[in-house]
Amino acid sequence: MTGTDTRPDVLLILADDMGFSDIASYGGEVRTPSLDRLAAGGVRMTQFYNTARCSPSRASLLTGLHPHQVGIGILNFDDAPDGYPGNLSEECATVAEVCRDAGYATYLSGKWHLAVDMDTPNPAWPTRRGFDRFFGTLEGAGSFYRPRTLVRQETNVEHEAEAPGWFYTDAISDTAVDFLAEHHEQRGEDPFFLFLAYTAPHWPLHAHEEDIATYAGRFDAGWDQLREERLERLVKEGIIDASWSLTPRDERVPAWAETVDREWEASRMATYAAQVDRMDQGIGRVLDQLERTGRLDNTLVVFLSDNGGCAEEMPPGDGAREFVTAFVPLQETTREGEPVVPGNDPSLRPGPESTYMSYGRAWANLSNTPFREYKHWVHEGGISTPFIAHWPAGLPTDGSLCRVPSQLVDVLPTIAEVAQARYPAQRNGQDVPPMEGVSLLGALRGAAPAEDRDLFWEHEGNCAVRRGAWKLVRKHRGAWELYDIDADRTELRDLAAEHPDVVATLADAWQAWADRCGVIPREKVLELYAQRGHGLPEE
Repeated sequence: MTGTDTRPDVLLILADDMGFSDIASYGGEVRTPSLDRLAAGGVRMTQFYNTARCSPSRASLLTGLHPHQVGIGILNFDDAPDGYPGNLSEECATVAEVCRDAGYATYLSGKWHLAVDMDTPNPAWPTRRGFDRFFGTLEGAGSFYRPRTLVRQETNVEHEAEAPGWFYTDAISDTAVDFLAEHHEQRGEDPFFLFLAYTAPHWPLHAHEEDIATYAGRFDAGWDQLREERLERLVKEGIIDASWSLTPRDERVPAWAETVDREWEASRMATYAAQVDRMDQGIGRVLDQLERTGRLDNTLVVFLSDNGGCAEEMPPGDGAREFVTAFVPLQETTREGEPVVPGNDPSLRPGPESTYMSYGRAWANLSNTPFREYKHWVHEGGISTPFIAHWPAGLPTDGSLCRVPSQLVDVLPTIAEVAQARYPAQRNGQDVPPMEGVSLLGALRGAAPAEDRDLFWEHEGNCAVRRGAWKLVRKHRGAWELYDIDADRTELRDLAAEHPDVVATLADAWQAWADRCGVIPREKVLELYAQRGHGLPEE
C-alpha cells in the first residue's frame, strides 16, 4: 500500500466444484505452485465448511448470512411464492457494499450466479450489489470457450469469446490483473476488495491441450491407489488425523482393476487437473501483479471452494443434452461451427470445445478424500473445503494450521474487521439481518475461540448441525445420523442409536435454526423439483 491508508487490500478467490484434497497443499496431485506459495506463507484451515452448492455458497460467502435468509436456498431458480425467489435479496448487505462504504474500491472478475434474470439487469446484478467493476458470467456453468451471459458492467460481451484462443479461465485472471493495474494507477491510495470467482473446475471438462499433456500418466494408477496416497499426504501434513479411517470406495464405483476404458477414465481426471492447474497459473499472475506494485504483503488473500467435488455423471447420447439443459442452455456449435457433442462417451476426448463432459462419481470420490459424499450433500465430502489465508502484514507466515470449525458466514465478518468497515443495520430503508458468523482473525492468529457455537446446514433437504464434536446429519430421504467428528470425521460410525438424547437435542436446535432462517421443508423441496421436471440427485 502507498499513502496514509494502511488498511489491507482484500483478494477473495473462489474455485467452483473443487474437492477438499485436490490441490497440492491439501494432499492432491494437481500442481498448484501459486496456492502452495500462499499456504506455505500463510495459514490453512482444516475444518472450514461451505454450503454444498454453488449459488447458496456464494450467497452466504458474500452476505455473512445463511443462503435461505437471502433468497438463494437452492439455485437462482424463481420458485416463488412457495419456494426461494432465486434473486439475492435486497434486504441484505454484501461484502462489496460493506467494503465500498468504508472507502474500498470493489471489483469482481468471474462467476456471479445470484440473479434469476441473466439478460436484463436487475437489483441482484453485481453492479447493483456493491461492485464498482464487473466482468464475468451471470450463469452458473457453461462452455469455457464460448460462455453465455458474459458481461462487462451491464453489457453483454459474448462476442469477445469469438477471438481465437480465448478461454474463460484465462479471461477471468487477465481481467483481474487489469483491474489491479488500473486500481494502482488511478486509486492507488485506496484499498481494494477483489472477488476472483473462477468457474474452474466445474464441468464441462474444457482445458488447454498443453495443460492436459502435463498430466499424462499421472492418474493411471486409478482412484483406489490415489485415494490411499492422498490420505497419506493429508496425514503427513497434519490436516487429517491418522486415527480417521479412509472411507470405503463409493459402492457404486467399480474397483480400478475392474474398470473398463481405464485410459479414457484417466484422461477425464487429467483434464480436470488441467482446469485447476490453469486456474492456479492465473492466480499466480494476479499475485505477481500485487507484488510488482508492492501491495502483496498487505493484502489479505483468501482461497476456498464453493462445494465438494461433483459426482454428476453425464450420460452419453441424448440423455446428456437433457442433463445439461436442465441447468444451462448448451452451446450447440464451436467457434468454427462444428457440433458440440455432450456426454461422457469413451469414444470422445475430454478437453476440446467440441465435447462436453464431467469427470463423474469415481473421480469426485477421489477429490473428496478422505470423506463421504459430494456436492449437494452435507456430509463432510459435500461441505469440506480447503481454506488458505495469506496476509504477511497481519497473519502468521509459517504455513501453520488452524483447526477451529468455521463456515462461510464467517468470511464477511473477517473481512469487515480487517477493513475496519461497519456492517449496516439497514439497506435502502429496510432492516438487514445481523451477521450470522464471527470474525476468524483471532483464530487465524492462533487464539482459541471464545466459545463453541453451533454450525448449521441445509440444502435440498439434506440437513446438518455441528455442536462441538457432535455432528447430526441426514440425507433428504434418510434418518438422522450422529457422528463424533473429533474421533471419526470420516463419518463411518453412526452413534445415533447409542445417544438418542443427543440426537433429540441437536434435532431441536436444527429445527429452531431452520424456522428462524426460513428453510423450506424437505417435502416442499421435493415437490418443487418435481414441478421443474427433474428430481433431486440420487442417493
